[in-house]
Parts: sequence; structure tokens; C-alpha cells
Amino acid sequence: MGCDAHEISLVITDNNQIQQLNKAYRGIDKPTNVLAFPMQEGQFTDITPGLLGDVVISCETAQKEADDANITFLERMSQLLIHGILHLMGFDHETSQADAIKMETKGLELLRKLEPNKDLNIF
Repeated sequence: MGCDAHEISLVITDNNQIQQLNKAYRGIDKPTNVLAFPMQEGQFTDITPGLLGDVVISCETAQKEADDANITFLERMSQLLIHGILHLMGFDHETSQADAIKMETKGLELLRKLEPNKDLNIF
């Protein structure tokens, strides 16, 4: 049984840049913690068929959220990266409560494989 490998592009930026992206692509003129740009759907899927998409994380927001949650910056980055990758894979917590539960369950499963802190939860 084979497995198709997919790549992601990770961009770590600041609040200014992520706010510009959030405004341009989502119509929301404020910074956010993570954005995901899937490349397996739409008109450009044939350009780079192995590219799952791009995940953009604001390190400023991640640090603030880590501080607020009393977790490390790297733990928060793991949470955000998993969240972004799940969006690239088609998960969407905004479509329904059932979809949100599916995404949270998968996110927690992945987080447990990545982070040694077993008290860390998915956001």
C-alpha cells in the first residue's frame, strides 16, 4: 500500500503581514494567528501537484496566545501548524458542529504525536 507524499509551505510572519493577507483573502482587516491556502483545489492544482498548500502563522499572535494560555511558544506553534495543515486537508471547523468535532479530534491525535506535554490541548 503506497502513500502519496504532499508538501506544505510554512511562512512565519508578523501581525502586519498576516493582517494584509487576512484582509486580501478573507476580507477581515485584522491580524489572525494562522491562515491556510490550499493548493489541491481550484485552478492552480496542476502547477505543483505535490504541494498541499501554504500555512502562514503570525509569530506575534502565537507568542501572545502562548503567554495567555501559559504554554510555550513552540507548543503554540505546534497547535497552529496542525490547525493550518488540517485546513489544507479539507477539515473546516466553521461549517458545522460535527465538522468542528472531527477537526478537533484529528488535531488532538496529531498534537499527541508531536508534543510531549500531554496536558496540551488543541485550540
